[in-house]
Formats: sequence, structure tokens, C-alpha cells
Amino acid sequence: MNPLFNYLLKLADDTLIFGQRLGELCGQGPYLEEDIALTNIALDYLGQSNNLYQYAAKVQDLGKTVDDLAFLRLEKEYLNCQLSEMPNGDYAQTILKVYFFSVYQKILYTILQVSEDAQLAAIAEKSLKEVKYHYTHTSTWIKMFAGGTEESKTRLKNAVENLWEYTAGMFAETEGEKDLSQLGIAPNAQDLYENWKFLVAEDFRNFGIEIPENEFMQKGSRTGYHTEYFGYILCELQYMQRTYPNCVW
Repeated sequence: MNPLFNYLLKLADDTLIFGQRLGELCGQGPYLEEDIALTNIALDYLGQSNNLYQYAAKVQDLGKTVDDLAFLRLEKEYLNCQLSEMPNGDYAQTILKVYFFSVYQKILYTILQVSEDAQLAAIAEKSLKEVKYHYTHTSTWIKMFAGGTEESKTRLKNAVENLWEYTAGMFAETEGEKDLSQLGIAPNAQDLYENWKFLVAEDFRNFGIEIPENEFMQKGSRTGYHTEYFGYILCELQYMQRTYPNCVW
């Protein structure tokens, strides 16, 4: 399979599943402005996935549409990180999950802006403007949780413990990704991970949050191996397209 196609699917699947999961909270935010903010972030994710799927379909060149790639693949064919599948949980977990992903995307898209692939660079440049807002929004909330009541601190601590072991999965590589890195098309995944850990650690120190000492990380991201939550997400995601074939996103 084309390494660039794999890589584009990886990025697109991340934002699709993150957007689908976050979209569950539409109408359920703690107050109106925050409800709108989270919905806008979910829409940003879906917009990013649309751009990435469009390019992936072009690279694959098999006559597939965006909808085919987004909605009509088997579970094992999705290459998203497992973090994206995790339940929203309480508000601390919701915000922390988006925070972890926004730090990753902020570093990723900054590098991809100068990718040797002009189309990918253009998508990254457009997406980075959105991701910077996602980071500002979620880091502000985490700072408030960390400096708030015992209840907010406890909930944030629990969220860190629940999600931390899934964070390394964002940096798992797809088949042929190392070749793309050598060609200057994609960043080196390990370097990306080290930068992410450094920035998160710096933020956590400023917020007064401890990073878990347990270094165990879940395996399987980017391989088609998913958590027990993914099947339910996929059922909801694919319902319209399978029930009403050829409907357009």
C-alpha cells in the first residue's frame, strides 16, 4: 500500500474519531458558551478529516470518495490512535483528552507546514490555526481545574491516570512512515513524541500536575487493533451511509 496513503489515513482517522466522540457532547456542555466551543472543536476535526480524506482518495486513485474512506471501511482498516476512542467521561477527562491531542497536533502541523509534499503542507497550515485555539482553550481549562477545588483537582488527577497510558499511541507509525520521514514529507515519529513529552511536562509543572510514574503504554494504535469502545463508535458513524447508500457528507 502507498505509504503516503497510509499516513493520510492515520491523520484523517484520528480527527474523524475525535470529532465523532466530541460531537456526542453537543447540547450537553456545562454552559452555552462552552457547549458551542466544544462543538466548534468537533467541527474543526471533521473539517480536517475531510481535507485529509480528499487528498488520500486522490493519492489512492481507485475512484473512492471521501465518504467511502470515512464511512465504508471495516473496523480493522481504521488507523486512528486508541486515545481518540476513549469515552468522554466527565468534563476533566474530555478536556484533557483534547489537550493531549492538541499538543500533538500543534507540533505535528508546525512541522508539516514545511513538508516536501505541497498538498499536505497546505492542509497543515490551514489546520494549525484551528489547533492553536484548541490548545489555548483546553490548557486554560486544565489550569483552572488544577488550581480549583479539591473536587476539580481529584477529577483531573483521575483523568490523567485514565488517559496517560494511551498517549504514546498517537506516535505509533504506519507502514512506510519512516520512508516518508526520510523524504521530508512527514516528521520523525520518535522526535515528535519526545517534543510532545517535553511540552506536556512543562505545562504540567506550571499547572502543578504530576505525570504518572508508571511508564506502561497501551499497544495497537495504527494497526487496526482497537479498544472495546470502537465498535460502538463505528456503528453510529456508519449508520446513515449504510442505511441510505450513496448519501453525501
